[in-house]
Amino acid sequence: MSRLLFLLAVIIVVYLLLKSLRGQTPKHPPKNDASADAEEMVRCAQCGVHLPKSESILAGGNFYCSDAHRRAHGSK
Repeated sequence: MSRLLFLLAVIIVVYLLLKSLRGQTPKHPPKNDASADAEEMVRCAQCGVHLPKSESILAGGNFYCSDAHRRAHGSK
């Protein structure tokens, strides 16, 4: 009889430990606000590389990654 009570107590303790450990892990990972910092990307008309719009050069309705590419594309 005492062995049965001891076994029941061990099972209850293990159950409670597992329940508390499972409750500590977050169910949803924290949201990353990287999308708030995201910037529109544009494609260089000369080479096709994608770069942030703020770093590009706009000329004649086209975006370029450098002044050299702007000049090279304009001479075509």
